[in-house]
Amino acid sequence: MEDEARWAAVLAKNKQLDGEFVFAVKTTGIYCRPSCPAKPAKRQNVEFFDTTVLAAGAGYRACKRCKPDGPSQECTRHDLVLQACQAIEQSESGLLLDDLAAMVGLSPHHFHRIFKAGTGLTPKQYHKAVQARRVTLALQGASSVTEALYDAGFSSSGRFYEDASSNLGMSPSSFRQGGAGEQIRHTIEPCSLGMLLVAATPRGVCAIEFADSRDVLLARLQARFSKAVLQAGDDQFKQWVAQILRYLDQPTGALDLPLDVQGTVFQRRVWKALQEIPTGQTLSYTELAQRLGQPTAVRAVASACANNQIAVAIPCHRVVRAGGALAGFRWGLERKAELLRREGGDS
Repeated sequence: MEDEARWAAVLAKNKQLDGEFVFAVKTTGIYCRPSCPAKPAKRQNVEFFDTTVLAAGAGYRACKRCKPDGPSQECTRHDLVLQACQAIEQSESGLLLDDLAAMVGLSPHHFHRIFKAGTGLTPKQYHKAVQARRVTLALQGASSVTEALYDAGFSSSGRFYEDASSNLGMSPSSFRQGGAGEQIRHTIEPCSLGMLLVAATPRGVCAIEFADSRDVLLARLQARFSKAVLQAGDDQFKQWVAQILRYLDQPTGALDLPLDVQGTVFQRRVWKALQEIPTGQTLSYTELAQRLGQPTAVRAVASACANNQIAVAIPCHRVVRAGGALAGFRWGLERKAELLRREGGDS
């Protein structure tokens, strides 16, 4: 980084750059993290070092307030949250807030706050998400829904069915049976990017996909909902399709459609963040992870983008590599580049 960019990070007390460099103050003889809460020195009295070793070698001593030689507060909190997440995932019936807080050495109130800041969920919500993921996997091999939900740790069927549709996108029995009984409206239309598939459940659009042939798109849909009833769309569905086609040619604003998405809690957080990227702008995978408050989850962010099955409405094409290079678009980099070109974004 250039020194002026580093100085801007110091003024902003940017925690994301802790560990990338340290700054030293000539008048005090102390070096600090970029996020040091102390009042900034004058710019002419500050110099920068790539490592703490270089700063110490130049005669500076470590700040006792921000402790640049130890792990950052952000890293320490991340490790504590990760430890709690692992404990929740290994628990059959969940853990009480007081027990989780005691395990990581924090008060319940403070632990609850940093856990939610790190994951976007309360510990209770995270446990429910873990159970939902377990039952999603169990439903694929269980002989009955009841067997699957008890295997996943639910204490009663009522507790599971309260949130089943939001977790699975359809009823549990329908999900287990490959979408049996589910009605999927769909159409495959030619568009300026090749062939376009749009599919929807009664709750909203569940797929917007591109390919070079109609057969490929139909095979994808049939594989995903092997036992669902595929049918032509009604008038409302046709309006959604027309809206999507118009948006592809003139992408302005947000594509406002009801969506029926299926994914883990983390994937949904990523997809929601994608919808908040304005038309014509791009973010790197690292920047998106930072927006989610999980700067180390870059690979998980990229994986969530790759698993998005609703193109354009969940605009994963607006995420690029650091420096602007294109990567990671399930419908082909040429389509990604063309979408960005039409939006006036980086390509």
